[in-house]
Amino acid sequence: MNDTTLDSLIVLRSLTADGVFSALAGLCRRGGDEALALFAGEVIAAGAERDLLGYAAERILCDENAFSVCCARGRQPSAQLKRAFMHDVNAIFGCINMHKSEFSQYVETGSLPAVFSDGDGRMADRLCKFYAENGYGKFIKNCAFSYEDGKLVPIGNPAAVTLDELKGYADEKRAIDANIVSFLRGLPYSNMLLYGDRGTGKSSTVHAMLNKYRGSGLRLVEINRENMLELPRIRQQLMENPLKFIIFIDDLSLNEGDEKISGLKAALEGSVSGRTDNTMIVATSNRRHIVKENFSDRENSVHVNDSMQEQLSLSDRFGITVLFSSTDKRTYLDIVSQLARDCGLKADEKLLALAERWALVKGGRSPRRAKQFTDLMLSCKMLGTEPQF
Repeated sequence: MNDTTLDSLIVLRSLTADGVFSALAGLCRRGGDEALALFAGEVIAAGAERDLLGYAAERILCDENAFSVCCARGRQPSAQLKRAFMHDVNAIFGCINMHKSEFSQYVETGSLPAVFSDGDGRMADRLCKFYAENGYGKFIKNCAFSYEDGKLVPIGNPAAVTLDELKGYADEKRAIDANIVSFLRGLPYSNMLLYGDRGTGKSSTVHAMLNKYRGSGLRLVEINRENMLELPRIRQQLMENPLKFIIFIDDLSLNEGDEKISGLKAALEGSVSGRTDNTMIVATSNRRHIVKENFSDRENSVHVNDSMQEQLSLSDRFGITVLFSSTDKRTYLDIVSQLARDCGLKADEKLLALAERWALVKGGRSPRRAKQFTDLMLSCKMLGTEPQF
């Protein structure tokens, strides 16, 4: 096979759908000013004009194909698969090197990452190790996913919040952090229920943990209430992935008699479809008793005990439950002071008095209210105006 044309790609054929690779294939196939102009235009449009080799390497690394999936699942690729994959890598870089003198006035080739250096045999082994540690395809570049129509879809702009930005609740965050560390290290861990009042930072804490540990192989899959019966299928999709996944159910609340209750119970405690070692269920709720009870059920004294047992049997299946309690005045103002200092505001008596007034106007004290207040005060400071509320 000719290593200087992309028409013979085997494993990495899907890359030709990328505009840069498609134009590169045309340049290698026929050459000429028109093909060169098209190629240079695609490279510039992709923002790769200063490091073409880096762009190509990233697309190769993040491609989902037979080789990357095989290695990510901890399997040794066959000699034939390894040979086909390396043929494609050499073909892509061979095309770039063959024509670099033609496009050098428009495009810089840059340099290759270390994983692609030092010869075919060692390169293939290093790439296989890379996939075994980092997953494959969309899991390499993306850390958060939603579940839609049976597929995991990357979330383009996941919350960038950090633990340092979340004030208070040190003990609660410490318990969550310790459990996640155990999960990542392959030690015994528990599914978690984070419950408490609105605005106390339950969901933000989960996203902050993801941002803290994404470099250690942690990923998040967010599902909604309607997808809870899909939990076994989601776990099946993830079970051979080397990464660790939080399956995140935000604002969980179920009605009594809902068929999803039994599905969630089975997922939490294990069933024939089984719990997998690389998935952890984390749910947030405004109440510890996730299952809602209607008024007519409460009037039935026989039903009351059954209902309570049903509520407890679900919440108790979470090995760790963490309460994010509402903030009192002192804690609220302390959070305001910390947030104010972080953004360069003076946390004096006037500011704290306004913060308390803000909480009363908005209907309560919480970390969310504190953040909203400090954001408003920072904007007013930058604009030279007085807050209106």
